[in-house]
Amino acid sequence: MFSTLGDFIEYLFHIHIRLPIQTLGFFMALSFFFSYFVFVAELKRKEADGWISAYTERELIGQPASLLELIVNGFLGFLLGYKVFGCIFNINVFLTLPVAYIFSLQGSWFGGIIVGTIFVLWIYFDRKKQQLAKPLLVERVIHPYQLMLYLAFMLGFWGFIGAKLFNTIEDFQTFVRAPFNTFFSSLGFTYYGGLIFGALAWLYILHKKGVKLIHAADIGSPGMMLAYGIGRIGCQLSGDGDWGIINNHIKPLWLNWMPDWMWSFKFPHNVANAGIHIKDCIGEHCYQLRFGVYPTSFYEAVLCIGLFGLMWLIRKKIKIPGLMFYIFLILNGTERFLMELIRVTDKYHILNITITQAQSIGLLLIAGGITGIIYLVTTRTKPAIN
Repeated sequence: MFSTLGDFIEYLFHIHIRLPIQTLGFFMALSFFFSYFVFVAELKRKEADGWISAYTERELIGQPASLLELIVNGFLGFLLGYKVFGCIFNINVFLTLPVAYIFSLQGSWFGGIIVGTIFVLWIYFDRKKQQLAKPLLVERVIHPYQLMLYLAFMLGFWGFIGAKLFNTIEDFQTFVRAPFNTFFSSLGFTYYGGLIFGALAWLYILHKKGVKLIHAADIGSPGMMLAYGIGRIGCQLSGDGDWGIINNHIKPLWLNWMPDWMWSFKFPHNVANAGIHIKDCIGEHCYQLRFGVYPTSFYEAVLCIGLFGLMWLIRKKIKIPGLMFYIFLILNGTERFLMELIRVTDKYHILNITITQAQSIGLLLIAGGITGIIYLVTTRTKPAIN
């Protein structure tokens, strides 16, 4: 497994590069990058088809920078300089434990003050250059797709919060023992927490801008499926703990074309440091699982990217608002419910039924999708009342 991109590059090309970018974090960023273009494409298509429309906003231009803007920009600049210069001045510490350093209180006060001052001066003189003798109130036409940078930031922020909160519920005792380290760890994300919080942020922002909730849900569905699939590639390559139960079964003959690791895998050098020590291994990640397990993160990556492809192919054929969203609920809920059958996760006992958190949410998604489709069919076929 590959904790950093440097490890992955060394494995592929036999070139040693100290590149301390976390593999899991890199693929999470890729999931945002590629889904960004899917969201933009769907927003533009829905606007061209007349389902959503541009809106106007009033803005007062020609004003000097406010005190709040100066404070916010100065604070952001200070944080950036504090960490970036801290990484440069303590490069060996950063390269050894990059995530731990980033989320620590260590940094460079000199770098923070310098960059913070630059940010303050930049916003001050930029606004001064555009300042008018008398500020003007202007109207701007904004197309929904132009909100994507802001939406991407809010999806990432609330998705992170949701993924961590749901993970805290699943592993509450670990959180109680070390709340700060657990919450800001590069491991420990619950997909449905990120999905629910991210989706709510998406729906809320677009609804405030005049987009009907049902259209916002349709637009976001393919992109969410793609983002999840790409994110699972990072889980597989890093070995973050999202693997399956022990698989001692002999690979069937009809699957002989499949590499052995796709059937049963021990996740050597996993970033979770789970399992037993690898003989003669020296370094930070020297563990592998005692027995081979189902590589469920790989299965989910292939399945969800494939389901995205299906949704992308049929999107233009779907003319009923809401149908794409309900299809997404059924596909996503079914995929996760079935995957949980062979995945290692905490289980709950409700009315003599053993079920995981993800399975219970998956069942709700399936039920919601089926109910929604039945509603669409019955309301469209219902005879008009004279």
